[in-house]
Amino acid sequence: MSTFMAELLGTMFLIILGDGVVANVLLNKSKGQNSGWIVITTAWAMAVFIGVGVAGWISGAHLNPAVTIAVAVTGGMAWGTAVSYIAAQMIGAFLGAVIVWLAYLPHWEVTENADLKLAVFCTAPAIRNVPANVICEIIGTFVLVCGVNGILDAGNAVPPWGVPIFVAFLVWVIGLALGGPTGYAINPARDLGPRLAHFVLPIPGKRDPDWGYAWIPVIAPIIGGILGALVYNALW
Repeated sequence: MSTFMAELLGTMFLIILGDGVVANVLLNKSKGQNSGWIVITTAWAMAVFIGVGVAGWISGAHLNPAVTIAVAVTGGMAWGTAVSYIAAQMIGAFLGAVIVWLAYLPHWEVTENADLKLAVFCTAPAIRNVPANVICEIIGTFVLVCGVNGILDAGNAVPPWGVPIFVAFLVWVIGLALGGPTGYAINPARDLGPRLAHFVLPIPGKRDPDWGYAWIPVIAPIIGGILGALVYNALW
């Protein structure tokens, strides 16, 4: 399998399980309806575990353009390869969102709240404040990239089988600690790919994809990822 396909499939599984749990919690008449934030953050962590397990041994399982760009900025990969990774991540995220739509096909019509339908696919702030929302996503992604760099650092001697577990716990605690203000996108593909899927899919009663906010979970994680990589390389 090529690194392109590994990134595509790993990101696709990430979104199937991550957006899938949000659908389970939010959509009407789902058996998991109203099961809450702990269920969402836990399942997203496990989704990361599966995504890293699927792709890690082939591509390193970036699954996130912010991670890929941070690696490229610090000289860890060629920019041509980075572009290929990002394309694969976006395609995988879009396809994963389409599969979630199919899995919950009868539930879109019985869910009247258009905001909840959009929230299955992408993030939105609890309080809409652009500077604060940007800062929150930068901090979350900074912690993600610093944490991943620490997990992968040879000095820690984490065995290969332990990497998905450590990364999953990292994403879990980011969601629990920092996810409240913006929904912790911390991944441009995770947010933009499904947002595009929401835009094109025939979802009954859907709203606009909130393009006015959509740039924040794309740009802010990239900034946070670059800062995380630069700070880690400078201090550790």
